[in-house]
Amino acid sequence: MVVMLGVDVHKDTHTVVGADEVGLELAARTVRATDAGHRQLVAWARAQFPQQRTWAVEDCRHVSGRLERALLAAGERVVRVAPKLMAGARRSARTRGKSDPIDALAVARAALREPNLPVAEHDEASRELKLLVDHRENLLAERTRMINRLRWHLHELDPELDPPARRLGQLARLDELAGWLDQHAAALERPRERQASMVTRLARELVADIRALTVRVNALEREITTLVAQAAPRLTELLGCGALTAAKIVGETANPARFRSEACFAMHAGVAPIPASSGRTNRHRLARGGNRQLNAALHRIALTQLGQSGSLGQVYYHRRRAAGDTSMEALRALKRRLARVVYNMLTPTTTSTTGDQPVAA
Repeated sequence: MVVMLGVDVHKDTHTVVGADEVGLELAARTVRATDAGHRQLVAWARAQFPQQRTWAVEDCRHVSGRLERALLAAGERVVRVAPKLMAGARRSARTRGKSDPIDALAVARAALREPNLPVAEHDEASRELKLLVDHRENLLAERTRMINRLRWHLHELDPELDPPARRLGQLARLDELAGWLDQHAAALERPRERQASMVTRLARELVADIRALTVRVNALEREITTLVAQAAPRLTELLGCGALTAAKIVGETANPARFRSEACFAMHAGVAPIPASSGRTNRHRLARGGNRQLNAALHRIALTQLGQSGSLGQVYYHRRRAAGDTSMEALRALKRRLARVVYNMLTPTTTSTTGDQPVAA
């Protein structure tokens, strides 16, 4: 008998309910969301269910990540259940109300109903890239907020001083702006100009902070480029796929061997079209599910290829348009085709063959 262990995750506690093949509750356990609690959970599951078992974890990455890594390090099999899949399991349950055990059982039943859920798995290279790319994006978001505040201060000091927003991420432009603010501060020493002096001070501090963040972002980009050259050298050969886009793909894909086929990879990326046919109407619609970060990376590659005259992507797009597809349908078809190309490029290069224990996303 195969046992499905549904896990309802929270910051403080994790609740697990074991269910048999038909979704009947067998046992439940709640532990603290700590390393010691994770070890207790694994020991309990092995003693309670010595037969084959699978852990179904509600997909809340920031809350479930440490639990997933602990389970994988212990040699357990883990699948991820999207929260929306639990709604049907709750509606079909005879038990009313809401509690952690009820939610954990809903997770287990949703996993039993959906046999091809994504497996939680990363090789070491893909996890490093994901962490670095996410950290770089967080720094960029913080820098953007600082730039927006700086532009308002500059407008207050001199409305004609309106540098393009994109140029405020360049070190040379920031150094030039810092020099202008230093000169402006030197001319504002009279007491009646104290307010303007304070605005100048804040602008100078923002310029220094933006410059420091820019240095860190550039250093991260160089590090990411080096890692991508080692982890997925073929991927950067694809037109429109630079080092940062390749890093995003590798980090979000994790180990491509966890997908049964390129069709499963396309569904995970949210580029597999969903049938929307009825009667004489034969059409497909946009898939809004899947990994949206991976979908965005494929979208950037597609747009770049469309802008490149004579590229294979552009040729394929125009062929679909000539066949009667709308512009959006042709673009979706191109992204689906790119998913196949990307999967084939990833498969022989990033699949782990060293026997190292994978870690969770």
